[in-house]
Amino acid sequence: MATQPIRDVAARMRLESPAMAASPVETRNAALVRIKQALLASQDDVFAANAHDLERARRGAVAPAVIKRLRFGEHKLADVVAGLDSLRGLPDPLGRTLLSRELDEGLTLTRVSCPIGVIGVMFEARPDALVQIASLCIKSGNVAILKGGSETAETNRVIFGLVHAAAVGAGLPASCLFQAEAHSEIDELLACYGLVDLLIPRGSNAFVRHIMDNTKIPVMGHADGICHIYVDAAADVERAVPLCVDAKCQYTAACNAVETLLVHADAAERFLPALAAAYDAAGVEMRGDERTRALIPCAPATSEDWDSEYLAPIISIKVVDSLDEAIAHINRHGSHHTDAILTEDAVAAGRFMDLVDSAGVYQNASTRFADGFRYGFGAEVGISTSKLHARGPVGLDGLVTYKYRLRGHGQVVGDYAEGRRQFHFRDLA
Repeated sequence: MATQPIRDVAARMRLESPAMAASPVETRNAALVRIKQALLASQDDVFAANAHDLERARRGAVAPAVIKRLRFGEHKLADVVAGLDSLRGLPDPLGRTLLSRELDEGLTLTRVSCPIGVIGVMFEARPDALVQIASLCIKSGNVAILKGGSETAETNRVIFGLVHAAAVGAGLPASCLFQAEAHSEIDELLACYGLVDLLIPRGSNAFVRHIMDNTKIPVMGHADGICHIYVDAAADVERAVPLCVDAKCQYTAACNAVETLLVHADAAERFLPALAAAYDAAGVEMRGDERTRALIPCAPATSEDWDSEYLAPIISIKVVDSLDEAIAHINRHGSHHTDAILTEDAVAAGRFMDLVDSAGVYQNASTRFADGFRYGFGAEVGISTSKLHARGPVGLDGLVTYKYRLRGHGQVVGDYAEGRRQFHFRDLA
């Protein structure tokens, strides 16, 4: 628990963040190795803490979809360990020269990547998110204030202790990470404008909206995960059915699980019966429009279904008459997260990818691929549906910004303003 106000913590971290930014990549990578070793060596302690959290959640009548996210067992441990290994193998995101330009003889401008600074990350459930977020912040040279949900308080406490000790043991500053635990500290963190550079919320629609509506600090993230699959007239039905099953059933509580299927009228009669059989076998509840219900048995879909993120084995289905109708539906009802077209028509796929306004647009692939680890980012701090700075799964590149460095030899602006010298702007690389 914090022994001082979050504002004081943030102020101290801001002052000390340059030391983190300047830390060698070898030290940051060594911290990732130590975190992996600590988690593996103390996995029994982590699993025991998680068991207590799960039991408390069951007694509190927490929804099954949320309980699934709370679980941190051997499978989740293996995933975070793989993420740490992958992250360690990625190039250093800091100190990269993004632009090198000679403005005039002896006057050189470079644009160089650097950390954002102080990042506040708030996440509900999912204790594996703590490892992913902390490790990404370490690799990218940022300092981070982490606030996990009360649902996994014991798991988070144990994991944070291991992660922080490993980072400091590798030689990183003690202020590189801080764990906030009290619910009141969320509002304290939201008030740290000028001290915290970026907030990243991960959780329910209501939670993310609360963050966005109650702070002046820039917020990166997404409030909804209403993902679509459009089954085109030129879809390969044999391939399309398992893709739709994977996108819905592989992990129903994920924000990248498909929630609405749009099916072209020319494909509906051959596709929907095969899909219904597969969804029935997987225990998926189908809700369809009138044209869908004429072809398969399912519950009626209402207008609310097109705007619903179920996070459960439920899917809404609508028959459409054209590719453009599908695109219009997605842009109107979707959350700009991830949407896919299933088609063998390259022209249709290109039009879909050009016109669907989402962070991820796919052809013949499950929406569940929208993930930082699956993109080769090592892990992710979340998925952004914003169009500024970072979009889609946010990995290392989304956690760095840049600064301009100008090196001269006594040049003054007056010489250029009064015509004694001229710029010639020559790119050096």
